[in-house]
Amino acid sequence: MTTPSLDGGARANHPSSTGNSSSSFAHPSEQLFANLLSLYGHQWSYEPVEFPLAWNESGQPIRAFRPDFYLHGPDLFIELTVLEQRLVTKKNQKIRRFRSLYPEVQLLVVYQRDFLRLMERHDLGSLDDLAA
Repeated sequence: MTTPSLDGGARANHPSSTGNSSSSFAHPSEQLFANLLSLYGHQWSYEPVEFPLAWNESGQPIRAFRPDFYLHGPDLFIELTVLEQRLVTKKNQKIRRFRSLYPEVQLLVVYQRDFLRLMERHDLGSLDDLAA
């Protein structure tokens, strides 16, 4: 089985491959995830809130966490992490700190393996295809 390429095939015709040029995403995977959210009718915002995680002596935030997406309907933040699992340690530390400071805020973390399954389910190729 061949993987659809970005310049043609199933992925090029998939509704999620239509970009949203009004937002600037940090990684192509975020653009694809945003398109999938829109495809399924979710109202979302990209990085709308920054949550302070640590403060200096003056009370100024010196460390923060900004989840990638906010879903308006279910009142849910989503953090998309497509890093290899061995590189996720720092992000997991931030997420643990976030959850300890803001237990009332719902956060879903989508790890690389979850994102890859999502891409496979929608016949969208691989992470390498996104970077090409």
